[in-house]
Amino acid sequence: MRARRVVARGVPPRPTSEAGGSPPRLAGSRPLAPPSAKRPGGGFAATTRFVFASTALLLARAASAEPLPERGFGLPHDASMDGSRIDWLLHYTLASITVIFVIVGALLLYSLVRHRRAHAAAYDRGGRASIAFVLGFVGLVMVLVDGVLFTHTIFDMRRIFWNFAAAEEQPDAVRIEVEAHQWSWAARYAGPDGKFNTPDDVVTLNDIRVPVGVPVVVQLASVDVIHSMNLPNFRVKRDAVPGTITKLTFRARTPGEYEIACAQHCGPNHYKMRGILTVLPPERYREWLAAAEADARRGYDPGDAEAHWGWDWRTE
Repeated sequence: MRARRVVARGVPPRPTSEAGGSPPRLAGSRPLAPPSAKRPGGGFAATTRFVFASTALLLARAASAEPLPERGFGLPHDASMDGSRIDWLLHYTLASITVIFVIVGALLLYSLVRHRRAHAAAYDRGGRASIAFVLGFVGLVMVLVDGVLFTHTIFDMRRIFWNFAAAEEQPDAVRIEVEAHQWSWAARYAGPDGKFNTPDDVVTLNDIRVPVGVPVVVQLASVDVIHSMNLPNFRVKRDAVPGTITKLTFRARTPGEYEIACAQHCGPNHYKMRGILTVLPPERYREWLAAAEADARRGYDPGDAEAHWGWDWRTE
């Protein structure tokens, strides 16, 4: 009795020759070696092909990854009015270390060629000229690299990124309280009374909306562990620490939706702690806020103690 061959659904049968049951071979092709046969250098060739294939796959995935960089060295799209200051520091640092690397590499290459085996070794402590050259080079690097980076950092932090008083003095500034907890961001906007933790407050979850072109001041708190509110498209990040209030400020430049990420591992579901920051034109922002305030008054529940997590705005 001829044996029946079972074929899985959706899998085509393997073609065989009528005589010996082995797979057919195209004309001019080499016969396939049995699985146990070893070819010289086969392991190295297979490893090489695997490395090249893996590299090509990684490069292809990296080329199609989102979000795409705007310009520069792989940085996310800059949607803020002050993010270029951070980008300048990064670009200047990369350019500086590239120049230093080229200079040091050239000196090492010169030493390797100049002081080969045929060159007789001689102990030399160096003269005044060589010592002065080395010290002058180190001093020049400290002034042009470390000094410039330090000066710009202090200036930008004090005048822009940590100048919360100047941001809050603006009449159109937006104030938001954000409570971080495992694993989401709760945001609170003060209602028409200008006070937080009152019945007309607007409360959202993983959804923060701001108008374009105005200062936004965020006060952060955490109820469980340390979180870190990261806005990569606005070049700001700040930790949310239990028992204290921290701040961050930014000004949006480009309308759109941007990611709110947590940059501090906060537990097994850390990957879920993602929100959306939406930048709206001023008129659309006012319309959204008015509708949200009306909904907040209708949905206010004085008996829901967990929903009343706001605090008095800190002005110090």
